[in-house]
Amino acid sequence: MYKKIKNIKLYIMETGIISKKWLMMIAMAGIIHISYAQQDPMYTQYMFNLQTINPAYAGSWGSMGFMALTRQQWVGFDGAPTSQTFTFQTPLQRENIGLGFTIVNDKIGLEKRFSLGVDYSYRLRLNRGTSLRFGLKGGFTNYNNDLRKYVLDSNNTPDEAFMGEIDQKFMPNVGVGAFLYAKKYYVGFSIPKLIKNNFESNVNNYSSYAEIRHFYLTGAYIFDLGSDIKFKPTFLSKATIGSPAQIDLSANFLLKEKFWLGCMWRSGDSFGFIAQWIFDKKLRIGYAIDFTTSKLRHYQNGTHEIMVSYELSFLKTRISSPRYF
Repeated sequence: MYKKIKNIKLYIMETGIISKKWLMMIAMAGIIHISYAQQDPMYTQYMFNLQTINPAYAGSWGSMGFMALTRQQWVGFDGAPTSQTFTFQTPLQRENIGLGFTIVNDKIGLEKRFSLGVDYSYRLRLNRGTSLRFGLKGGFTNYNNDLRKYVLDSNNTPDEAFMGEIDQKFMPNVGVGAFLYAKKYYVGFSIPKLIKNNFESNVNNYSSYAEIRHFYLTGAYIFDLGSDIKFKPTFLSKATIGSPAQIDLSANFLLKEKFWLGCMWRSGDSFGFIAQWIFDKKLRIGYAIDFTTSKLRHYQNGTHEIMVSYELSFLKTRISSPRYF
């Protein structure tokens, strides 16, 4: 995959068939898909968005609820990545089963991915305050990349490498996860996509992976610093076979059980800040901003995330007041 993209970029630079803007976009795609071999969207507020990467998280709220998140990466850079995510979860009454679903709409340049997954988890009570959930995810991804829409130079010279369309309407997949948690900590491991799906263009039989296997390890712990302050460090490690792991670290403070304030660092990529407001223990509104440490920092104005979650209290059982993750 790396050699194919590298050869394409060399060919573009030698022939000059694509405008400077799209040459930058291809280079940017190389940073995302090669340097870290990451295809799934990344999130700054991952500690409040675990169901997206781990199906075992479904049902852990102890109440019916949903979460919606939008992420605009590298604001001001034309064609930069954007993501919209929606999750829903609910426990089954008097059962240890959690159900939910996850929707992700991801776009970078002209490349589009739309994913829908159904989440199932089963809880084992290890003791009075500790539970272990095992999760399964099943769903599909629609992938599209219309090469004909890439902007050419003024000569508009036809090139068969850019006359096709990569259009995969249905790529099924399954995933697994485990989530160990208590009131003040959690540890999770997941592989949300086990199947390596590939795509093919209708020109030159070009083929490559559209979905690769990602491994996620997450964790957090709550420290009491006083009656009105709690400290929650978190980590997220993500990796693929043959590529180095990328690590996200964050330090978050909960003030008067109403307001989260924190900072984050992502290895080799960015740093940022996180804030979340809690209203009546049910409605949460979060905002995050991060700044890349790569050379792209000269061409954009940061990455922004807005998150909203809400819990429906009529199904509420035992739950932390407020919930810490």
